[in-house]
Amino acid sequence: MNTPEKIAILLPCYNEEVTLNKVINDFKTEFPDADIFLYDNNSTDNSVAIAKQNEVIVRYEFRQGKGNVVRSMFKQVEADIYIMADTDDAFCAKDAHKMIEKMQQTGADMIIGNRMSKEQYQTHNKRRFHGLGNNLVRWLINKLFQTELTDIMTGYRVFNRHFVKNIPILSSGFEVETEMTLHAIDKNFHIVEVPIDFKDRPKNSHSSLNTFSDGLLIIKTIFWLFKDYKPLGFFSLLSLILFFLSIFIAAPVIMEFIETSLVPRLPTAVLALGIMVLSVFSLFVGFILDTIVRQHKFNYELNLKQQSKSKGSDIRV
Repeated sequence: MNTPEKIAILLPCYNEEVTLNKVINDFKTEFPDADIFLYDNNSTDNSVAIAKQNEVIVRYEFRQGKGNVVRSMFKQVEADIYIMADTDDAFCAKDAHKMIEKMQQTGADMIIGNRMSKEQYQTHNKRRFHGLGNNLVRWLINKLFQTELTDIMTGYRVFNRHFVKNIPILSSGFEVETEMTLHAIDKNFHIVEVPIDFKDRPKNSHSSLNTFSDGLLIIKTIFWLFKDYKPLGFFSLLSLILFFLSIFIAAPVIMEFIETSLVPRLPTAVLALGIMVLSVFSLFVGFILDTIVRQHKFNYELNLKQQSKSKGSDIRV
């Protein structure tokens, strides 16, 4: 007989005393046999006391930032299925059932709770720039990484153990969802989006997400990961920009040379030549780094296969 899969519910928390009690009880109702982990990130309100009253497992991450919390969660918690949800009561605990069902049907490594597939996000989201930011991030990722994802930044996700134990978390803040998504795309993990219900947080609760500073950090993360995961594309684009800049600067010098056979603007000519050299150099850097990244992907896949063989041997024994 197959043993029941162990489910862990992961709740990152920073000053969510207004909504925390309801969130915990909703998940307890829907998943009475699951282990609920609340990771407190230096809350100054009664969040920890509320969690302890509800008899959930409380752990602490003292390095500030959601990325630091997720890193600790993935490292410390052992389970077969992981449900990660924000504690602002924006999501419905019941939706996790269909997310897990979709994971079991499709064999997906990560299920993304898609807020955008229904009109609820547009209706309930009162922070106009959050919607614009979500659209910009989605557009950038889909263009740069050639995907068709709808909701990149949702905090409601379901993972299998294979994904959780094989993803490096390098970010420290709210860009962690973007990092997880891009890592999954780059390493060919199976991603499936599932429509979920959404409502905005209660009026008397406050988000720790800063629309502009965290938004800029997320965009910065996208471009850095684009450089790391697709260096040939990144440096080819840089090379193209430098190439046209060099031509633009050199055009007057070339025209004067054609007309007079002289180069009166020698510094300009030297500058254009230097930028052209940088353009060629950037292209070669892209090819070299692309080879390194391909080798890294090969080693990563090989390591995953070795892990699978090891687990298979343990089961047969």
